Amino acid sequence: MMKKEIAIPKGVDVAIHGMELRIKGPKGELSKNFENPMFNSMVKMEKNGNLVVSSESERRQIKAMVGAIAAHAKNMMTGVTKGYEYTMKIHYSHFPINVEVKDKDVLVKNFLGEKAPRTTKIKGKAEVKATKDVVVVKGTDIEDVGQTCRNIEEVCKIVERDGRVFNDGIYVVEKKLQTGEKI
Repeated sequence: MMKKEIAIPKGVDVAIHGMELRIKGPKGELSKNFENPMFNSMVKMEKNGNLVVSSESERRQIKAMVGAIAAHAKNMMTGVTKGYEYTMKIHYSHFPINVEVKDKDVLVKNFLGEKAPRTTKIKGKAEVKATKDVVVVKGTDIEDVGQTCRNIEEVCKIVERDGRVFNDGIYVVEKKLQTGEKI
């Protein structure tokens, strides 16, 4: 039998509807659906002061699913109480890179001297703020914050050039909670 218990912090409401988990806290609300036909009948989520994710099965895949659901729930609780903040550094050798945020798009201008800006999307409810040499991505969902950072890194990918010479780009340099704690 596999069983994981996650303590529910003060000020956080947890609601379970089948395999859907809804977590509400001071910074917002997150929900995630863990439905999977292979696991639905074998994995149970309960709330009894703590969030309990358990399974009677001894199969390796089922145990992995229990651990994954518990980790997602813990990240969601941290997100709605403290929030996530990733700091990215703009690095260039010759052509100064400019970053602008418009609605749900991030525009990277003058990358390697290109005339047309490179664009990418902001995922979910993540917020992006750009200054001269730093881009800060904040949000309650660690997946949205991480994917937005990855999208920004990916749009600055250099192909068909020597990476030892052309190392311009925007890179994640720090991952922390909005309270200042390191992740």
